[in-house]
Amino acid sequence: MRFGVPLGLVHPGVWRDLAVQADRLGFDSVWLPEHLVFATDLSTARYPGTDEPGIKPATPLFDAPAYLCALAAVTERVRLGTAVYLYGLRHPFIAARAFATLDQISGGRAIAGVGAGWYEGEWLAAGVDFATRGRRLDEAIAVTRRLWSEPAVEHHGDFFDFPEVAFEPKPVQPRLPIVAGGESKAALRRAATLCDGWISMPQTLDGVRPQLKRLQEYREEAGRADDPFEITVHAYGLTGPDEVAEWEALGVHRLIVRPWRRTREAAGRLAAFAAEHRLG
Repeated sequence: MRFGVPLGLVHPGVWRDLAVQADRLGFDSVWLPEHLVFATDLSTARYPGTDEPGIKPATPLFDAPAYLCALAAVTERVRLGTAVYLYGLRHPFIAARAFATLDQISGGRAIAGVGAGWYEGEWLAAGVDFATRGRRLDEAIAVTRRLWSEPAVEHHGDFFDFPEVAFEPKPVQPRLPIVAGGESKAALRRAATLCDGWISMPQTLDGVRPQLKRLQEYREEAGRADDPFEITVHAYGLTGPDEVAEWEALGVHRLIVRPWRRTREAAGRLAAFAAEHRLG
């Protein structure tokens, strides 16, 4: 089992130090969340499954791939991922360039965690049709695969249209992993058919089973059951090493863990977690 660290759940002032510590302690990866902008009108900000706004407009937002580039400069081994990046909200040139640059700077440690998004307000603010976000993301992923692998690319699609272009440099990784987030049927199908893996919302052992079953069904339908595929789960309630074996039995490859409750506890709890799980 590999373990990731959710940097978005601590104050940004400690992101650098916590990433350096995670790298030193033997954690597999660090992850940043992403939004482009928050609207002050909260009428479109209701988080799915709740009656509460899922955002606070004054929350500081950063360009996640750019920030991960900075973390790449002070780390050596830890992988650098987004959980998740609103890939379809940008033109594929912009998003593909951001992650290719991160992969170059980090020496091949980038993971592009992508999602269609739930928050309508930032799509409205950017002048992009929220209703088409899933199809835009699917097309953006397909375009990106070509930009990252072909010497010249021309594309005429439903949402993006451009003449033949060159795109250099390519990522360092022969196939920079794109992993899809989300737990809707559409998100799971996207992960199973277009991506290199899936990343969950915060989950429990029992709660994640239906999603894993559906992922396997979609992969079989797509003829991809035997293709490499990485499953990452946010498991903030992990109780200890004994539970890890149960996650492994489900076919999970990576757990993103939060062994702290407050930012000031994060460094100490991360070190204790690494010792308990014999990382490094």
